[in-house]
Amino acid sequence: SPSVIYKVHLTTGKDLKIDNPAHFPDPTIIQSIEEPYVTCHVMMPSDYLGVVMNLGMEKRGDLIKTDTLDSKRLLLTFEFPMNEILTDFNDKLKSYTKGYGSFDYEMSNYKKADIIKLEIKINDEVVDAFSTLVHKSKAEAKGRSLCKKLKELIPKQLFKVPIQAAIGGKIVARETISAMGKNVTAKCYGGDISRKRKLWEKQKKGKKKMKEIGKVNIPSNVFTEVLKSE
Repeated sequence: SPSVIYKVHLTTGKDLKIDNPAHFPDPTIIQSIEEPYVTCHVMMPSDYLGVVMNLGMEKRGDLIKTDTLDSKRLLLTFEFPMNEILTDFNDKLKSYTKGYGSFDYEMSNYKKADIIKLEIKINDEVVDAFSTLVHKSKAEAKGRSLCKKLKELIPKQLFKVPIQAAIGGKIVARETISAMGKNVTAKCYGGDISRKRKLWEKQKKGKKKMKEIGKVNIPSNVFTEVLKSE
């Protein structure tokens, strides 16, 4: 799918075009941001007017006009921020209209918007591949859903793994992947408590060391799955 290019105006007078959260400048030097809008034509049976209007509001859309195509069909023209229709808009439209709704769009113009960077941290390290640019009004909900999705997708490690969503250093959502259970004393038969204790201590130290080294094993399909929902 096409990438969304934001126009970022800096306090220095410099203008940037950004399509990657990793290149997003320090918020303290941003004067304003503009995001691209599209004109979107939605065709559907008139019975579904209410649910499509709700979808339009959910996606920060402005209804421009309503045309009656015939006794059973309507054509709605909306203006949407481009990033709102590139992900799940088609899926939601099909779902809400039982498959009867369809849409097309063309580029419109740029408008000022409150866009911020939502950072995702895995084991206290920012992972740019999961970080995203999002409208401020949707940032916390987006953070919660990303943390939840990552918790489901990343396999358990030998140590606890915190997943956090942060805006400008402030944590807005958090999930924790619990450590993989590994019974290191299973082969110690009988009541050799001191030996069991030594093994537990060794495992504890091993986990601590791994956490300090800190690299979490993230399978490549996790990146693909998260990008799908982006």
